[in-house]
Amino acid sequence: MQRKPFLNDQQLSWLILGLLALTWGSSYILIKRALVAFSAIQVASLRISISALAFLPLLLWRWRQIDWSRWRSLLIVGLAGSGIPAFCFALAQTRLSSSLTGVLSSLTPLFTLLLGILFFRVPFAWWKTVGVLVGLAGAVLLILKGSEGDPQLSEWWPGLLVVLATSMYALSSNVVKSRLQDLSSLTISSVAFFLIGLPGMAVLLATPFFEQLASQPEARTSLGYVAILSLAGTVMASIFFFKLVQLKDAIFASTVSYLIPLVALFWGVFDHEPVTYLHLLGMGLILAGVYLSRK
Repeated sequence: MQRKPFLNDQQLSWLILGLLALTWGSSYILIKRALVAFSAIQVASLRISISALAFLPLLLWRWRQIDWSRWRSLLIVGLAGSGIPAFCFALAQTRLSSSLTGVLSSLTPLFTLLLGILFFRVPFAWWKTVGVLVGLAGAVLLILKGSEGDPQLSEWWPGLLVVLATSMYALSSNVVKSRLQDLSSLTISSVAFFLIGLPGMAVLLATPFFEQLASQPEARTSLGYVAILSLAGTVMASIFFFKLVQLKDAIFASTVSYLIPLVALFWGVFDHEPVTYLHLLGMGLILAGVYLSRK
C-alpha cells in the first residue's frame, strides 16, 4: 500500500510560496548586515562567487548536454539576472533602508511587461499600460519623497539603482522566455552563474577581502550573512521557484511579488528603520500597478 504524502500539491504550493516570500523578502536585511564589514563591491562579488560555486556541481554534471553555442544569451541572463542587480542593490543599500529597497524591488513584473511590449513582441493591452504607469508613479513617489524624515536617505540616485536592477531582472526574464525557452531552468542558472562567477571572483580578489576576514571579527559575521543570502536567496530560492511553477503555474508563482515587500517592511520595522505613510502609499501604488498589469 502506497503511503499518503505528508502534504498534497496544493498545500505544498502554498508552503513553497511562503518560503519564497520569506527568503526573497529577507534578502535586503541580509545585504544590510553584510555591509557592516564589507563594501558594496565586496558584498556583490561575494554573492556572485558563492552562488557560482554552489551551482558548479550541477554545471559539471550537465556539461556535455549544454549547448555552448548559446553562451551569449546565457551571459545576458547571468549579467542582467544576477550580476548587475547584485551590485545595484548593494550600492543602493549604502544609502537606502532595506525596507524601502524591498518595496522598490516589486517593480520587476512591471518592467518585465514594459520591456516585453517594447522589444519582445508581447501583446499590447491598455489596462496593462495603465498598470505600468500606476506602478511607476509609486516608484517616483518613493524615490522623491519616501525617504523624508531620514537625512541619510535624502538622495535620489540609490532609488534609481534599484529601478535599474529591476529592469535588469525584467530583461533577463524576457531573454529566457524568447531565446532559452527549451532549456531547463537549472541549466540556465548553472551556466549563467558560471559565466559571471569567474569575473565576480576576480573583482573580489582585487579587494582586501581576505585581509579583512583575518583581522576583523565582524567580517566573519558579515560573511555568514552573505553566505545565507547566496545559498538561500539565490540557489535554493531558484530551485523552490521552479518547483512551484511545476506544481501550479507561472501566474501563481508570480504572486510572490506581492508578498516580498511586506516581508521587507516587516524586517525594516523590526530593525527600527523609518517606515512612513509614504512608504505604504508608494507600495500600494506599485502593487496596484502589478495587479492591473496582470489582468
